[in-house]
Amino acid sequence: MTVLVVGDLKPSLVQTLRTRYGAVGEPSPDVAGDVDVVVTSGRFGVDAGLMARLPALRAVLNFGVGYDTTDVAEANRRGVVVTNTPDVLTDCVADTAAALVLDVLRGFSAADRWVRAGNWSAAANYPLTRRVRGTRVGILGLGRIGRAIAHRLEGFGVSTAYHNRRELPGAGYRYLPDARSLAAASDVLVVAASGGADSAGLVSAEVLTALGPQGYLVNVARGSVVDEDALVEALREGRIAGAGLDVFAHEPHVPAALLERDDVVLLPHLGSGTVQTRDAMERLVLDNLDAFLADGRVLTPVPETAP
Repeated sequence: MTVLVVGDLKPSLVQTLRTRYGAVGEPSPDVAGDVDVVVTSGRFGVDAGLMARLPALRAVLNFGVGYDTTDVAEANRRGVVVTNTPDVLTDCVADTAAALVLDVLRGFSAADRWVRAGNWSAAANYPLTRRVRGTRVGILGLGRIGRAIAHRLEGFGVSTAYHNRRELPGAGYRYLPDARSLAAASDVLVVAASGGADSAGLVSAEVLTALGPQGYLVNVARGSVVDEDALVEALREGRIAGAGLDVFAHEPHVPAALLERDDVVLLPHLGSGTVQTRDAMERLVLDNLDAFLADGRVLTPVPETAP
C-alpha cells in the first residue's frame, strides 16, 4: 500500500504518515502507478489530472470538512472513495461564525485598531454600532455547522431563518425557498453551505443587493460560494453594510480592496484552527486510513462516493 501526501498538511499528521505508513510526497513516475491512497485537504485536493496519473488510486482522505477541490465525480466514476472529517470541527467553525456576527455588527476589530492608532480622546468617541439582539439572521445551509451556528446565536436573542436545497421538517426555523429571498429577510446572512460546483457563486450580486445597505455577510463555508468580485463591488458601492470572512475564493489571496476597509473582518481560514479540533481531525484521518487498510472501508465517506 502506497500513501501519497498532497499539499501542506499538519506537520504531526505528515510525520505519522511517513513513519507509520511510509507515505511519499510528489511521486516519481515509477511510484505513481502504485499509489493507493492520497491524503490531502480542502485547500489542495485531487483533480482529474492527478487521478489520471494514479491508476491504482482507491481512496482520497481529506483533512477537513471541505472537499470541493477534489473531483468527486471523477472519483466516483473510477470507484475511488473520498472521505472528510465531519462533526469534529463543527463546534469551532460555529464559534467562529458567531464571533464574526458579533464583530461585524459591533465593530470590535475596527474599534481595536482605532484605539491602537491613538484616536481615543476626550474629543473623539468611536462611532455607534449595531445591537445584536433582535437581529434577523439568515443561515444559508442548515447542516451540522449551520445548526450549531443557529443554536449559538439563539442566546443573543436573534430571529433565525434558513435556506437549504430542501426544507428540513422539524428544523424549528423559518424556511425560505432561495438564497435571494433569505437575504432579503435578513440583517445578517451567514454562509454555511457546502462548497462545490452546485454552490459556486450562490451568493451572487443579486443576493447581495437583496441583503441591502443595512445588511451584513458572514462566510465560514467556502470562498467559492460567494461571488467575490460582486462582494467587493457591493461593499465599495455601499450596497451592503459590511462582511465577516474566514474564507476566500483564491486562498491565501485576499482582494486588496478589502484590506483597508473597517467594515470588513478578515480571518485566515481559521474556523477549525484550535489545537483540540485539529488533533481530532488528524485522528479521524488516521482512523479512516486504518479502516481502509483493514478491509477497504472508511468511517466517513462523503455521500457522493459512499458505497
